[in-house]
Amino acid sequence: MPAAGEDEIAETRWLTTDQLAAWRAFMHMAQQLPTALECRLQRDSRLSFLEYYVLAILSEQPAHRMRMSALASQANAELSRLSHLVSRLEKRGILRRAPDPDDGRYTHVVLTDAGHEHLVAAAPGHVAWVRELFVEALDPEELRVLRRCAEKVVARIGDAPEPGGKAAGGRTVADRC
Repeated sequence: MPAAGEDEIAETRWLTTDQLAAWRAFMHMAQQLPTALECRLQRDSRLSFLEYYVLAILSEQPAHRMRMSALASQANAELSRLSHLVSRLEKRGILRRAPDPDDGRYTHVVLTDAGHEHLVAAAPGHVAWVRELFVEALDPEELRVLRRCAEKVVARIGDAPEPGGKAAGGRTVADRC
């Protein structure tokens, strides 16, 4: 009788050399790019990559406000992590919390005028760095293919069942961990 796990190992579909090379190259990029972007944001604007992303999301919302739970989901951040981030940015006058006008049980995160000005000042340098490191490294067709590939993988992640076989129900990866 095989030891526990031996059947799983024998049935594992290992990656081919090309698949493994593509996976490792992608993972190296996925680790290096956010770090490079964050270093520049920290230097230029005193913002982390996630802080910038949260401000950008809020800047696109009506009245620059959003329920904290919806913002956490869109930013793929745990609610507790987002709450700490909001607290830090509240102290700097960039964000504020407000009761949800439709349902007081919820809290909105609001981008302040000072926060919007901070984002507007940070955006040109960030966009230039994204262009330098990412956009200009690829030709237009490669960008289209990369977008399609990324959308397919994200859709598959969203459709994947949770451990134990339960349906994900549209929850983000951060919600399911």
